[in-house]
Amino acid sequence: MFIPPSAWFTGFIPELPTPFDAADAIDLKAFAAICERQVAAGAPAVVVCETAGEAPTLSPAEQELVIRAAVDVARGRVRVIAGAVSNATSRAIELARRAEAAGADAVMSVVPAYNKPMQEGMLAHFRAIAGAIGLPVILHDVPSRTLRPLADETLLRLVESRQFVGLCDGGGDITRPMRLTRHLPANFRILSGDDTTAFGFMADGGDGAISEVANIAPDLCRTIFSQIRQGRMQSARYLDKRLMPLIGCLSRESPAALKYALSVLGLMSADTRLPIVPLDATAQREVVRAFAAIADEELIDGVGA
Repeated sequence: MFIPPSAWFTGFIPELPTPFDAADAIDLKAFAAICERQVAAGAPAVVVCETAGEAPTLSPAEQELVIRAAVDVARGRVRVIAGAVSNATSRAIELARRAEAAGADAVMSVVPAYNKPMQEGMLAHFRAIAGAIGLPVILHDVPSRTLRPLADETLLRLVESRQFVGLCDGGGDITRPMRLTRHLPANFRILSGDDTTAFGFMADGGDGAISEVANIAPDLCRTIFSQIRQGRMQSARYLDKRLMPLIGCLSRESPAALKYALSVLGLMSADTRLPIVPLDATAQREVVRAFAAIADEELIDGVGA
């Protein structure tokens, strides 16, 4: 049964890392385990082959392998959003087509990095990708990595096509939902792509967050979102503040810190792929201290066990 993206592109959606083994191959067993953990936690969807998944270091065949693995685990219980990350439009189209063939429910397409395209170039890039596939497309705006933001005006031109169903906003501008919502289609969803400012983003009308910390504390993140929706801001803010030391660690060294944190929980190896390297000892201690700060309240399953 088809369920429109507006029904599941909401709340905290974890952006999954790609586990590697000691031989630098994808660890499909570990990947399946972290996927299943999110299904059990009630995540509405998962994002694969994007920033936290070290997508630029994955070959097209590896990306297809990861997407198929996520689809196999999900079995329709959660939606699979696949990144199509490239600053060459033709390669992004190839990745999007592979994602569709692998069974993804939607494609996430990011503003091209390094090239610094003008707004008309972004418009043409995204329209070309959407025109090559039949899947819904979620836009990803992350100016810290791409140098040029997706302008509001460009977004509003793109959403004239209903194939564009959502935006992952990594710019940290918590006023964007309030500014844009009245101009967007009713079923279009805006999610934060920045854990540091996600609370403010959702409190100002955002529909959720594409999140790294949701990999570690999915139940807690779901509670925060539920309390925001119920208007229980003081309680939601308290829990968000408790997570903030851990969020700080993750944001400083993404995705190495995320992988190390998940390794502390026994869920996967901390191995990364060059040019990302594993955390040094100092950063590892910071992650452990961040865990300790919340373990006393048992806010994260497995911490302190």
